Formats: sequence, structure tokens, C-alpha cells
Amino acid sequence: MLMTSSLFEKELAVAVDAVRRASSLCARVQAEIAGSVLEKKDRSPVTVADFGSQAVVCRALRDAFPDDAVVAEEASAALKEPDARPLLDRVVSVVSDVHPGVTAQQVCEWIDIGGGEVGASRHWTLDPIDGTKGFLRGEQYAVALALIVDGEVVVGVLGCPNLSVHEGATEQGVMLAAIKGLGVQAMPLSASEGPTPVKSSAQALPEYARFCESVESGHTDHSEAAQVARVLGISGSSVRLDSQAKYAVVARGEADIYMRLPTRPGYVEKIWDHAAGSLVVTEAGGRVTDIHGADLDFSKGRGLVANAGVIATNGPLHDAVLAALAEVGVGR
Repeated sequence: MLMTSSLFEKELAVAVDAVRRASSLCARVQAEIAGSVLEKKDRSPVTVADFGSQAVVCRALRDAFPDDAVVAEEASAALKEPDARPLLDRVVSVVSDVHPGVTAQQVCEWIDIGGGEVGASRHWTLDPIDGTKGFLRGEQYAVALALIVDGEVVVGVLGCPNLSVHEGATEQGVMLAAIKGLGVQAMPLSASEGPTPVKSSAQALPEYARFCESVESGHTDHSEAAQVARVLGISGSSVRLDSQAKYAVVARGEADIYMRLPTRPGYVEKIWDHAAGSLVVTEAGGRVTDIHGADLDFSKGRGLVANAGVIATNGPLHDAVLAALAEVGVGR
């Protein structure tokens, strides 16, 4: 049974159901394109899944919480261009698997629910597909949904269709769900098993730590990460995977450190790329800050403008990682 709170019981239940539906939609689209997209350089499948996922989640949030703003990545304007009709028809088709009989107008309206403003004291933030290149490669991606109240992330749900249900399992597709102060639980997206509590690792010796980072060098500075690893005495190679699935593996104790280091001065991370994952890790017993040790500040709008980079660890290793970052000179 999912953890409950008098304040956020309904919010968690709605978020879990919406992310499960959206993850299933994305998995179906990815299965249809297996092996063909990289040859054709065709990004339309991920675009279809992006829009479809956002429509499904935003419709669920509007029905349950009509007064809540939703801050998401996509807008329907591109689907309304005259030459975009085939793309719109494909989006309607995948959404109709979840909501039979849906019209193109309804799908566009649901997508545009995600155009909400951050200024409200309570709003949701959604990344309908986090890790688009991983999606196109047939690898890791996530559907990430979080509720932010007065600048604090209080509910976070990650759907990871290609991540194993637990380490060593053959079944793929897992969801992690957290409420602030009540811990985090994992459950198969297939609902084949009930939820189980998740805890980060207790590893306190840096030389034995396992770390992960983004596949794309545009998302993190791999050379600086390698320097940090050497300072910590880590001899093993990093595990590279796309999306907030990295937060999931740290939360589950399958990795101990996730470093997303700035690739250029002034780069600002987006809230939807970190809100759900950061809560999942902290509620599992880990710690999440920027590269200077400051807590992530979700009160400044669509970007983490008060922060530089992101460091997520199991908790015991965090101070050592921050010290290594300082020694290497990251962020100077």
C-alpha cells in the first residue's frame, strides 16, 4: 500500500496513476520504432510520445485539481501548423489508446494545460519524456512529475519504463513515488507487485563508491567528473544513463553518486529535470545539492537560477564529493 498523508494522499494517487498511463503510452511508441530511428534521423516518434504523455498527465491533473497550475515542456502550437496534421493524427492515435474517442482539439487543449505559470504557491512540474536521446536509442528515459508547494517539492513520481523492477530483475518498468517526509516506494509499472520501500546505500568509503552520470556530454562535464572520481579514489568507470533514471538508481542503492556538472558558465537547469528525482533521492535517505553544497531552490521560476549543477548522493558520501569538487576547481 502506498504511503499516505492527510495533505497529499490524493495528489500521490493521481500522480501515480497518471505517470503509469503516460509511461505505458511511451513504451508502446518506443517499441514501435525499435532499431529504425537512428538510421532515419527521425525525431517524430519521440515527439509523438512527448505530446501524448503530456496530454495524458495534464488531463488527469486538471480533472483532479482544476485550480493547480501545471508547468511542462510542450505546447500544442507546433501541432496546429498546416503541415503538422500527420503528426497531430499520430498523437491523437496514441492518446486514444488511453482515452478512446478523444479528438484533436481535446488533445491540444490537454497539452496546453502545461503552459501554467510558476508564480502560484502550488503547481505541478512535468517532463513528459526526460531523456529524449535515450528514448530514441531504445535505452533509459523517464516520465517525471512533481508537486511544488511554496517552493518545496512535496510529491515526486518517476516512471522509468526501461529500468529493471529491481537490481538483477528481468522485468523492466519501475515507478518510484515519494511524499516529503514519508519516504519513497518503488513498484512495477505493470502493477505485477505491490510497492516496496526504497533506501539509498550506506556506503561511506569513497573508493568503493559507484557513480553515474549523463550519457550526453552536453549535459555534464565528463572530464571534470573523471577528475573528481580520481580525487575520491574511485577506480571503476562511471555508469552512463539518460534521464532522471539516474536519481532512481541512486535512491535504490545501485549507485552512490550522481554528478551533473556545469558544461558552460551561466547554464541554468530546468525544474522539471530535477524536481521529482531530487525528492525521490532525499526521501530514500540520500542528499541532493548543487556543486557548492546549496539545496536546490525550486522557488525561482522555471529554472534553478540560484544553483549551479546538481550532485545527488546516498548521503554519507556527500561531503566527500563536495570536497573533491572544490579540490578539482569545479564551478570556479
